[in-house]
Amino acid sequence: MPRILIIDDEKSIRHTLKEILEFENYQVDQAEDGPAGLDLLIQQKYDVVLCDIKMPKMDGLEVLERARTLAPDAAFIMVSAHGNIETAVEATKKGAFDFLPKPPDLNRLLVTVRNALDRSKLVTETKTLKKKLATTKGSEMVGASAALGAVRKAIEKVAPTDARVLITGPNGAGKEMVARQLHQLSPRANGPLVEVNCAAIPSELIESELFGHEKGSFTSAVKQRIGKFEQADGGTLFLDEIGDMSLSAQAKVLRALQESKITRVGGEKEISVNVRVVAATNKNLLQEIADKNFREDLYHRLSVILIQVPALNDRREDIPELVQKFLQDIAADYGNKPKTISASALKYLQGLDWRGNIRELRNVVERLVIMSDATIEEADAKAFAGK
Repeated sequence: MPRILIIDDEKSIRHTLKEILEFENYQVDQAEDGPAGLDLLIQQKYDVVLCDIKMPKMDGLEVLERARTLAPDAAFIMVSAHGNIETAVEATKKGAFDFLPKPPDLNRLLVTVRNALDRSKLVTETKTLKKKLATTKGSEMVGASAALGAVRKAIEKVAPTDARVLITGPNGAGKEMVARQLHQLSPRANGPLVEVNCAAIPSELIESELFGHEKGSFTSAVKQRIGKFEQADGGTLFLDEIGDMSLSAQAKVLRALQESKITRVGGEKEISVNVRVVAATNKNLLQEIADKNFREDLYHRLSVILIQVPALNDRREDIPELVQKFLQDIAADYGNKPKTISASALKYLQGLDWRGNIRELRNVVERLVIMSDATIEEADAKAFAGK
């Protein structure tokens, strides 16, 4: 249901607009002045804001200006009994969707609100599509080896379900690609894919990152924050390097998986979430359990399906195809013609020890592209592979 906020110091106007909009099946909140309206914009996500211009404490144009950072996706419709062309132009320059005289004509009001909602929907869809395209670009699994074939087969079987998946394998082997493929081939593909690198977030902040927090719940919590579980509602939450998560955060993740509910840090309200969780780790979680670093009950919740991603050293036959893919990608990034590579150079690369896996191979290919001539020769590979 679309959510609309009315900011107006006249109580009768607020109530009239609220009744009209609720009759059209919109969810409507009210604020009696600018500061109250900004507080609501921090706490809730609104599709459309109807804002008066002449108000005490803070005028509507200042509210509009401040709201551009607090709620950039909300469409502002400015309303005023004292409006003129100059005011309307200034409001438009500051980002207002439209300007209506007060009291507004009912039909024009409803048409403007519908148009604003259509615009908000298009903005959201565009952002989702851009994110999906960016995700798709980095999720192509390249290679024809038997080891990679087994991973592909597992993905095809598991993706259409809502089963939780634990992806294991060394750093740089492509665990995030498996997670993206699971999302793209699932019924949740049109929903968000939210990725969290648990190893990159300090232990004292991981709970806020995952579950969000309420304003004032700790020193730096200057406003309410929506966590990754809520952001992933209707889609997939990818918890990368989950073996590095603190035990206290593990307990909350376990509860979220058991009950499909979360509570923000500093909050009391339970929030229902519909999320498929995919996790990944380069650690031996069974050993982490034995060492009291990982909860066994969480392990069993996460590992309904286990997918082991092979190291690059275990699928060397895929290296030529991967190198060709990286040559194409790097050329596209640099806006240049793709370089070629000799058979002897490829053979040399196949014989190296790739402890950094696909990530290391990609970095080496980029170095060779920069340092070599039009054709990458074996001598170039020996000189610049860094082995």
